[in-house]
Amino acid sequence: MAIINLVTEIKTPIERCFDLSRSIDLHTLSTSKTNEQAIAGVTSGLIGLNETVTWRAKHFWIHQKLTSKITEYQFPDFFKDEMISGTFKRLEHMHSFKSEGDQTIMTDHFEFEAPLGVLGKWAEKWFLTNYLGKFLYERNMTLKNIAESSDWRKFLPSTTPG
Repeated sequence: MAIINLVTEIKTPIERCFDLSRSIDLHTLSTSKTNEQAIAGVTSGLIGLNETVTWRAKHFWIHQKLTSKITEYQFPDFFKDEMISGTFKRLEHMHSFKSEGDQTIMTDHFEFEAPLGVLGKWAEKWFLTNYLGKFLYERNMTLKNIAESSDWRKFLPSTTPG
């Protein structure tokens, strides 16, 4: 099993950061390099507790599908999504949020296990952890840039606090 921890400081209220993190539309924008598209379940707007989304994307020149479900949800502090079907043997992504002054500290804790036994362990060590770490970092930088500008309004309903 591999673990990626990523901390991102965002100058925005915690509620806005939390909701942008669960925006299907923002995720689609932030993963445009892999042409990631939501094709089933919640395919736009905000995903919530016990809801699923199926993503179709191209990674390593191969089209893949991954379905994840929000299994824990505590607004605006924490949510967790888990893979329920896909290429990995196991994948969990915990999203934590903490308000500090005028900013939000967003922490991603990403655990995954590649299939294929020893070969999968080798892939985790030599390229998957680095690849997925960069993927998450780019996603978070897109989220940060949108959250800190007026563009966040394009992704959140008018009833969302913040």
